[in-house]
Amino acid sequence: MLVDDWLARAGATGKRLGLGPVEVLEVDERKFTDRGSQGERLAALMPPRACRVALDERGRAMSSPDLAELIARERDQGCPEMVFLIGGADGLSKAVRADAGHLLSLGPMVWPHRLARAMLAEQIYRAMTILAGLPYHRE
Repeated sequence: MLVDDWLARAGATGKRLGLGPVEVLEVDERKFTDRGSQGERLAALMPPRACRVALDERGRAMSSPDLAELIARERDQGCPEMVFLIGGADGLSKAVRADAGHLLSLGPMVWPHRLARAMLAEQIYRAMTILAGLPYHRE
């Protein structure tokens, strides 16, 4: 699967940089009784002290180097783990977005979460290659 390939590459590249491994945790939205329980459910899965980045069309659009810089800055400031949150059909609740340290936009369009996951996985890999000085990213 495309996502698995990019995340495996990101984990291998990031290991040398003190980043990774990269893994996907999926929460079945059908188990939420209401939108309010989404935040509680996601919070229960979060590693303690994890830095949270919520994907939201109202968030900040970043270039690939900007994302790499964000990841490096959080690592350098002692963030033990970084979590990227992608909502389902209804997006992320207001509480989850408010709890996130960063709101990231993949552009003004709304993307299905599986497509957003693939695009984010590639960008995480790209960020690792930028930080490692590898030629994958070309400006």
